Amino acid sequence: MESLKNLEDKVSLFLAYYAKDSITKEKIAPYIAKRSLLMKHLYEDLGFDSRIQMNRFMLQHFPSLWELKPKDKLWKKFIYDSIGEIAPACASCPDQFTCFRCSV
Repeated sequence: MESLKNLEDKVSLFLAYYAKDSITKEKIAPYIAKRSLLMKHLYEDLGFDSRIQMNRFMLQHFPSLWELKPKDKLWKKFIYDSIGEIAPACASCPDQFTCFRCSV
């Protein structure tokens, strides 16, 4: 498995590509990348109360990426699938069925 720093860099570059502006590219994408290494769902890692808040945030800052994400796939799973990696939290997540049913 890739080092955590390499994963963080890959996620940051991926998100930066879809960023709607320079603040999103330079500040928000790296922040999301760093938080995506944590062991919860991405909306929890970012401090949101719900996936609805997370979706609104992503639509605001990454609208073209938001358009590409399948509606039934969770954000962390979608991002890591998009870079060809598995998020560190996935191996121990009790909610794997929710994510992995999308890619089976």
